[in-house]
Amino acid sequence: MSFKIAFIGAGSIGFTRTLLRDILAVPAFKDIDIAFTDIDRNNLNMVTELCQRDISENGLSIEIQSTLDRREALKDARYIISVFRIGGLEAFEQDINIPLRYGVDQCVGDTLSAGGIMYGQRGIHEMLEICKDIKEVAEPDCLLLNYANPMAMLTWACNTYGGVKTVGLCHGVQGGHRQIADVLELEQNDVDIVCAGINHQTWYIQVNHNGEDLTGGLLEAFENHPEYSKTEKVRIDMLRRFGYYSTESNGHLSEYVPWYRKRVEEINDWIDLGTWINGETGGYLRVCTEGRNWFKEDFPNWMKEPAYRYVEEERGQEHGSYIIEALETGRTYRGHFNTINKGIISNLPQDAVIEAPGYVDRNGISMPMVGDLPLGCAAVCQASISVQRLAVEAAVTGDDRLLRQAFMMDPLVGAVCTPPEIWQMVDDMLIAQEKWLPQYKHSIHKAKERQKREERLRTKEYTGAARLKTKTVEEMRANREEASKNAKEADKALERPAKT
Repeated sequence: MSFKIAFIGAGSIGFTRTLLRDILAVPAFKDIDIAFTDIDRNNLNMVTELCQRDISENGLSIEIQSTLDRREALKDARYIISVFRIGGLEAFEQDINIPLRYGVDQCVGDTLSAGGIMYGQRGIHEMLEICKDIKEVAEPDCLLLNYANPMAMLTWACNTYGGVKTVGLCHGVQGGHRQIADVLELEQNDVDIVCAGINHQTWYIQVNHNGEDLTGGLLEAFENHPEYSKTEKVRIDMLRRFGYYSTESNGHLSEYVPWYRKRVEEINDWIDLGTWINGETGGYLRVCTEGRNWFKEDFPNWMKEPAYRYVEEERGQEHGSYIIEALETGRTYRGHFNTINKGIISNLPQDAVIEAPGYVDRNGISMPMVGDLPLGCAAVCQASISVQRLAVEAAVTGDDRLLRQAFMMDPLVGAVCTPPEIWQMVDDMLIAQEKWLPQYKHSIHKAKERQKREERLRTKEYTGAARLKTKTVEEMRANREEASKNAKEADKALERPAKT
């Protein structure tokens, strides 16, 4: 069996390496073609060297095609995996730090809120360029598997405006599934779940064990759990008030809704600083910065570690390899996928990107109808979809009025800022990120003129309610094991530098 898989943003070494292991653990895939492309030569060379070493140690003869030329990597590809962040850590810092001046305190900033909206503006513009290349040089009817955030916005843009069949993939459902099994004191494989909603706001609307629906017992189980009762306060409160558990982590979820991060003095009541994902201000930016710096420091040691084993028992839970395996071999796979709605969830907009259960075999990806979400859950999703729709249209058209409206409609930004503050914040972010936003050339020129001639609203030097210091390489050397673990886990779609 021979076909080609291309990785865009392959310099994300931990995530790329893990996905490649999962794919090459499939016995039928021992002779496929693999292409890596990135705009950072150093990162690309390192990930290629490490993955090629893994391939050789597993006795395979695959030679990775590693190139800075994206079109060469995409040529004749049947599957494309996107893992990139346009603007890299430079733009990511602006996504977090500029909104902080206006009181918008984000933990992650990659899906909604001010950071997620701007991340979408950068990513959508580049994604549409990638779609052009795919249509010209890849296999006809190829499949784009998108792991990059903001998941819903990018997947929406690729399907609707890029003309490329795209499925968005995320591991949030699997993570929450493990937690549910944990609080119920059951094995994960013995708990059957149905999740539906939108990416990062998907709801476990059915939790079954041996034919019994356990959904109604989740609140008490989570409230009494010794760890989650402290680390998942936002998710538990949403469960208490809406009746269903959400897929997304405490820190992520806290910035998608208007209630938990709008008052500085109350943010710490809802978060936990044991790990960044539980709500730390700028937590993802911190661990990604540390991870990037440590990866560059520690790469020679990675080459000395044992190679990944390409065997079924080492295979992870990311959907990508299982989808490709199902399409190529006919082995049925069930997962949760991000696709255009088209009637799957009947009380959410039909053109929006939803996340819901799907089945894959040789005939393709099938998404059964879910029906109506519970009304409150649908309302939460609907608020986010309105922001996504405005943000996607803004990114495609370069209409900064739509961009500003997306900021206004965002639940957290709207809870914290006045309309004049939002207008000024958007100007600040457009100007700061000019080199990644060519579609806003004229709007940025006008924003610069306003900055010169208009009196500015007062902002503040605010570091956030719960911000931790970024460790230096010297500090990380004190615990190399922890630093390496962080670098591998935090590296997904994070180390893409500016494209100039």
